[in-house]
Amino acid sequence: MPVAGDRDLATRARLICSLATLDEMLPGSFVQRKRACGRPNCHCADGKNLHVQYQLSVLVDGNPKVFHVPARMVEQVRQQVAMRHRFDAAAATICDINLRRFLQQKESP
Repeated sequence: MPVAGDRDLATRARLICSLATLDEMLPGSFVQRKRACGRPNCHCADGKNLHVQYQLSVLVDGNPKVFHVPARMVEQVRQQVAMRHRFDAAAATICDINLRRFLQQKESP
């Protein structure tokens, strides 16, 4: 029967290996906005059939910045931002495992 420490090490190793697949990740948030373009004869002028706009919202040097995402890159950028969220979750789990192991080692003679 595997010991909890062995399971932790296996989980940590699996997470570390999975990080290698995240080399294309992007920081920030993927945002989908709907807005009117301002042209009086456009279908969006009624305020109901608005244009969809995609953006990447990130902090650059501590300041919020928003970058337009072209329609052809929407799925790619969405996946790359999701990779960052998976990275953050994996890093938090690895740190939790390492803290538990440290505390166990500290208590053992």
